[in-house]
Amino acid sequence: MTIEEILAGESKNVEFKENLPEKSIKYMKSVVAFANGTGGKIIFGIADKTREVVGFDKEDVFKKMDAIANAVSDSCEPAIIPDITLQTVDGKTVIVVEVSEGRQRPYYIKALGRDGGVYVRVAGTTRLADEYMIKELLFEGSNRYYDQALCTGLNVTDEDIDALCKAMKEQAVKNARTEEQKASIKDVGRQQLRSWGVLIERDGKDYPSNAFAILTGNGGLHVATQCGVFKGTTKAVFVDRREYTGPLWEQIDEAFQFVLRNIHLGATIVGIYRQDVYEIPPDAIRELIINAMVHRSYLDHGTIQVAVYDNRLEITSPGKLPMGQTMERMKEGYSKIRNEALAHAFAYMNLIEHWGSGIPRIIDKVKAAGLQEPEFIGGEVDLRINIYRGQIHTNNAIINANDTKNGANGVKCGADDGTNGTEVPLNKEQTQIEKLLQLIEKNPSATQAYYAEEMGISKRTVSRMFASLQEKGRLVQSGTKRKANWKIIR
Repeated sequence: MTIEEILAGESKNVEFKENLPEKSIKYMKSVVAFANGTGGKIIFGIADKTREVVGFDKEDVFKKMDAIANAVSDSCEPAIIPDITLQTVDGKTVIVVEVSEGRQRPYYIKALGRDGGVYVRVAGTTRLADEYMIKELLFEGSNRYYDQALCTGLNVTDEDIDALCKAMKEQAVKNARTEEQKASIKDVGRQQLRSWGVLIERDGKDYPSNAFAILTGNGGLHVATQCGVFKGTTKAVFVDRREYTGPLWEQIDEAFQFVLRNIHLGATIVGIYRQDVYEIPPDAIRELIINAMVHRSYLDHGTIQVAVYDNRLEITSPGKLPMGQTMERMKEGYSKIRNEALAHAFAYMNLIEHWGSGIPRIIDKVKAAGLQEPEFIGGEVDLRINIYRGQIHTNNAIINANDTKNGANGVKCGADDGTNGTEVPLNKEQTQIEKLLQLIEKNPSATQAYYAEEMGISKRTVSRMFASLQEKGRLVQSGTKRKANWKIIR
C-alpha cells in the first residue's frame, strides 16, 4: 500500500478501518463481499474518513492478526482463507487483509444464513445482495448456466420445436456473409438443440430450457429491449421511446434499425460513386447489440437499454460481469460465457463469429471511423458501453453529431460560421467533466473515490472538478455531508 493509493481513498476493491472493531461482523461483510466479487483488501490502521495512517503498536499487532484470522475462519461459509500481512506505511505498521475472488459462491456470514448474509460490492460500498444476485452467485459457484436450466411452467409442442429450428436456419442463411458460408449451413434439429442446452431430454421427452424461452420470447420471461432518443446528454427529455419483444433475433434487428434511423447519415465520393456513411459504423452498432443480448444476465429482470443522446450512443445490459471477467480482459478479447446455450445458438445463426472477438472488433471499427475509443462503465450491477458521436472526415464529407438542422439524418458538408464544417473538439478537461457528469447521473450518491476509479484519474482531480462544477452552479448537493446526493443542473 503506497501513500498514493491511500490518498486515492476507498474503492470497490479497497476499504480502510482505523481500528479492529470489537464486533467482527462490521468488517466481515466486506470480507464476504470481496470473495463474492473480484477480491479486495481491507487495510486496518488507516482512518477511512481522513485517510490518516494511524497504525498499530508492534506489541499488539500480531494479536490483532490472529484475531482477524480466527474471526474470518469462524464467521464465513464456505471457508475463506485471506492473506494477512503487515506493511509499513509512512513509518507506521498497518495490517493488510487481502481476500481473493472466491469460486464456491455464494459466500455468506454464518450467523445470518444464506438468505440474509450474502454481501456484494457496489459502487465502492458493501451491500446486502438481492434475490437475483444470490441466484447469479449460486449458478457461478456450481459452474452452471441459467439459460440451460429447465424453464418451469412452459410446455412446448413438436410444432414449437420445429418452428424454432426453421427460424434459426432462416436466420443463419440471412446472416451468412458469403455464398460459400450460406451453402455450408446445415439444418438444425432436436439433437443439436439438446447438445446446446436449448432442449432438455428426460425419459424420452423434450422439455424447454430457459434458453428456449428467451430465444422465442415465450415462457413468461419478460425479455425486452428498450430504445430511446433523448434531447441533450441526459434522460431528462425524451424524443422517442420504443420497447421491442419477441424472438431475440427480431429484437436485435429492430433495435439496430432504431439506432440507424436516429443517427446521422452522410456521404462520401469513392471514384465517381456516392457512398452513404453513418457517423457510427453500423457493424459496430449491430455487434454491440448482439453482444448485450448474448452476455446479459437473464436472472436480472431488467431490460437491455439502447439510448441515443446528442453526443453518444449508450447501450446498457443488465447484470454484473461474470466471475473471472474484467473490463480489461474483455477489451483484450477474453471470453467468459454467461449464457452457453444462447452462445451456441447465436454462433449457428451467424450472429457471432468467434467467442470473445466481438468487443475488440467493435473497438477497432469505432477507432477506424475516426471516433474515440468506446467507453466501458460499471460491471458491478450492469454494464454500459458508450460510443461517442462526432464528425467523420472522409474524402468529400464531414458528418457532425451536433448538426441537427436536417433532422436525424442530416448531412453537413460545410458551414457558414467560419469553421468550414469542422467542430472544435473538446479539450481533455471538458471530456473528463462530461464523463464525470455521466457517472454522477448514473450513481448520484457514490463517493468521489468511486468516480475517480471509474475514470482512471486521481481523487484529487475529481475533487477539483466537483468544486468547479459547484462553483458554476452545475452541481447541487443534497443529503448529509457523510451521505451526499448530487443533482446535475443543465
